[in-house]
Amino acid sequence: MGLDALTSDAPLASRYAQRTGFFLAGKRAFDTVCGGLGLAVAAPLFLLIALAVRLDSPGPVFFRQQRVGRKRRLFSMWKFRKMPHDLLEQGPMLTTRNDRRLTRVGHWLERSKLDELPQLLNVLASDMSLVGPRPEVPKFVDRATPELWDLVLSVKPGIFGPNQIRYRNEADLYPAPCADIEAYYQRHILPGKLEVDARYAQEASLLGDAWLLLRGVLATAFGVGGEKSPPR
Repeated sequence: MGLDALTSDAPLASRYAQRTGFFLAGKRAFDTVCGGLGLAVAAPLFLLIALAVRLDSPGPVFFRQQRVGRKRRLFSMWKFRKMPHDLLEQGPMLTTRNDRRLTRVGHWLERSKLDELPQLLNVLASDMSLVGPRPEVPKFVDRATPELWDLVLSVKPGIFGPNQIRYRNEADLYPAPCADIEAYYQRHILPGKLEVDARYAQEASLLGDAWLLLRGVLATAFGVGGEKSPPR
C-alpha cells in the first residue's frame, strides 16, 4: 500500500480518530485490566530481572528514553537497562544483536525482549497501549514522511503491534559491518514499518487488538514470525 492510498482521506481523519467513545473506553479498559494482570503475573520475573541488572553492572535498574506518543506528545518510555550506565548516551540510538555496549544481562534482554517489560507501567499510566505502533524517538519522527507520521500518531503507541511481529528479529536485519546503523534503519526499515503502522491506525478494532496481542506474545516468547533477511 502506497502513501497516496493511506492518506487519501487526510492524515488526521483516520477511522481511529473517528471512533466512538465506546471503542476508546473499551480499549482503555482492556489496557488497564490486561496490563494490571500482566504486571501482577510477571512481578516475580520483574524482580529477578531487576536484581540481575543491578548485580551485572553499576547503575540504575531502569533506562528511560523520550519517545513520541499520540498527537506527538512526548513521554518517557521505560526499559530495563541493557548497557553500562556510562555508555547509555554514547553511540547510536539503535541496538544490534552483537552491540559491544551491551552488558552480559543486556545481551539476554535484547534477545528475549524482556527489557520491554517495564512498559506495562507506561500502559497503566496511559502513555501507551498494550497494542499499537511501537513508539519512536523524536529524531526519526522529525526526519520521516510527515503525512504518514500524522496518521500513525493519531493512535496511542503500544508494546505489541504488527511491526513488533514482523520485525521481531530486527537486530538481525542490519548488515555486518554497518557503518551507520541509524541511516540504514531510516532508509531500509522505517519506511516499511510506517506503512504497516498507518494501516493499523486506519483499521484498529478491539477484536483486532486482541488478535495482535496474542500474536505479539507468541512472537516475543517463541520467535514466531518476523523478517528472515534484510529488507531491500
